[in-house]
Amino acid sequence: MSEYIHKSHNVTVLIYHFVCPAKYRKVVFDEQVDNELRDVCLEISKRYEIEFIDIGVDKDHVHFLVQSVPSYSAKKIIQTIKSITAREIFKRCPTVKKQLWGGEFWSKGYFATTVGKHGNETTITNYVRNQSKDQNYKPLHQQQLTLW
Repeated sequence: MSEYIHKSHNVTVLIYHFVCPAKYRKVVFDEQVDNELRDVCLEISKRYEIEFIDIGVDKDHVHFLVQSVPSYSAKKIIQTIKSITAREIFKRCPTVKKQLWGGEFWSKGYFATTVGKHGNETTITNYVRNQSKDQNYKPLHQQQLTLW
């Protein structure tokens, strides 16, 4: 679940739900790509102030539920996620690059919405986890509680 992020001059809970389709809506997500995508996203969390609450994959698109800070716009967050994941998946899974002949992993567009901490986060999390009608949806990552 999300947490309040305390900075020197503000306290925030900014949660976004992004949906990113693969280029040409191709079915490129398999076990290897799923694992690499999860690993790359967790690496992004370490380098940027982007926390992945939930990641889920369907046949041709991915749902990201992320929390970030006010200095990152929604555009910057999704741009960071899409550029780094595309580069790393092409590097780690060369067969995917052959499937996507245009040299791009993600389509240009995406869906983005904000999620409220009090009321909507659980609803969206359940939606992300249960959205596939034909049971092809596969959860890749669910945030664990951390102690510091």
